[in-house]
Amino acid sequence: MNKQSRSAIPKTGLAGLKENWHSDLQSGLLVFLIALPLCLGISVASGFPPSAGIITAIVGGVLVSRISGSYLTINGPAAGLIVVVLAAVQALGEGDAMAGYRYTLAAIVVASGLQILMGKYKMGQLSSFFPTSVVHGMLAAIGIIIIATQSHVMLGATPEPGGLFSIIAQIPHSLLSMNAEIGLISFLSLLILIIWPLVGSRIPAPVIAVLVGTLFAWHFDLAQDQADSRSTYVVGIPDDFLAGFYFPDFSKITTLAFWEAVLSISLVGSLESLLSATAVDKLDSYKRHSDLDRDLTAVGIGNLVAGLIGGLPMIAEIVRSSANIDNGAKTAWANFFHGVILLLFVVLFTGFIQSIPLASLAALLVYTGYRLASPETFYRVREVGKEQLFMFVVTIIGVLATDLLMGVILGIIVKLAINLVRGVWPNNLFKIHFTIQQPDKDTVTVKLLGSALFSNFLPLKKALARLDKGKTIIFDFSEGYLIDHTVMEYIHDYMQDYEAQGGRCRKVGKAFETFSNHALAARLMTEDDRK
Repeated sequence: MNKQSRSAIPKTGLAGLKENWHSDLQSGLLVFLIALPLCLGISVASGFPPSAGIITAIVGGVLVSRISGSYLTINGPAAGLIVVVLAAVQALGEGDAMAGYRYTLAAIVVASGLQILMGKYKMGQLSSFFPTSVVHGMLAAIGIIIIATQSHVMLGATPEPGGLFSIIAQIPHSLLSMNAEIGLISFLSLLILIIWPLVGSRIPAPVIAVLVGTLFAWHFDLAQDQADSRSTYVVGIPDDFLAGFYFPDFSKITTLAFWEAVLSISLVGSLESLLSATAVDKLDSYKRHSDLDRDLTAVGIGNLVAGLIGGLPMIAEIVRSSANIDNGAKTAWANFFHGVILLLFVVLFTGFIQSIPLASLAALLVYTGYRLASPETFYRVREVGKEQLFMFVVTIIGVLATDLLMGVILGIIVKLAINLVRGVWPNNLFKIHFTIQQPDKDTVTVKLLGSALFSNFLPLKKALARLDKGKTIIFDFSEGYLIDHTVMEYIHDYMQDYEAQGGRCRKVGKAFETFSNHALAARLMTEDDRK
């Protein structure tokens, strides 16, 4: 193991609770501090009541942590689903926000059933089918949409109804007509989110931003302004949190809009959750691997419960999960503690939550959106290759111009077209050819024949997962043709994990052409350059 011996791997279940309760409780408390403002902000931005995100995080912590296939992920609402959920509320409600909310709850319940079935039938590895640059493009587009919509909330303005590009075009007008008090709280919160991490404090920046914003909201008496103007400036949740549950309305189950919402929630939610769980595994110092099928089933069960009582859909969320690891979590009990602490807080301190300004939450979401769509993201994709940047941008434009599903589909079509242009045979697009031989008891040779692409490498991934540990694996690319970036990235990660567990790996074969200087760029292997 890397820096950890096998004997040091934390126990699970009740034995793990007894062994690691102190570190997991401490981490759960710190994750709760991050989760509270994010849950509230994501709920409001999604067109749901503020309590919906808290309900989801509680279910994710208390229930899903006990049945999931992961060790350190935190389950809860995520910014990446804001666009999907808000679109469902608007399409199904047709102007009636509360009706749209209850119809969307029904869509979440049905989508959860699809997720459970996906987990049961071992479809957890289908996330591999999506090209890396297309996934990053989808997330960047979500970030842009969040920035565009939440900028108006930060300015205390309400844009005229319209499409996304209309909302973006109205930002200058909202800036000129902004509410000065709301704007001050927003920009102070945003400034804190940017500067506070440089201080090195263990108190999360969102907590400081919310506390400062709440102090200014009290000074400006925003609660009274809200009552006088009928505008919404602070969080509105029931005085009795436990009485604030809502139930789904299935009366639109026969409509096309309902099933579009179901497919969007199940696909985007499942994809984000699986990718997050995989990313968290890479951060785990004990090199444990999540059971993705079990994890997907657990998330589906969590969404079923959350949808039935008024919650948002949940995923395995990467930001809170990373904080969980950084704060010393050892087992899934940290997720459980974060859910329990959240439940106790909202029951005992409802009044504090009701004083949090929406401006601070909007600033938090704008900051999150920027991190998804920052110039650094574009630069990292460009480093891998021009074709990766092209797919990335096409996906972004597709999502902004249509919707998430169509944008992702467009990105995949472009990727397939690029592979065909590069000479991949059509019958190799979705079918991979490789052999696995064992010339001696300690050596395994994995020989690629033809092209290994995002669209065909799942059988290779499954075959590699079945190999015994502790051997020398030779990846022979000498008779390969095109190896794309998604496969190069997977093999790189696989080699690191395999070697961390005592094995050895090496590659055979020389690239005739790589499409950038990046170590994991797509490459052409040719007969003339075999070695």
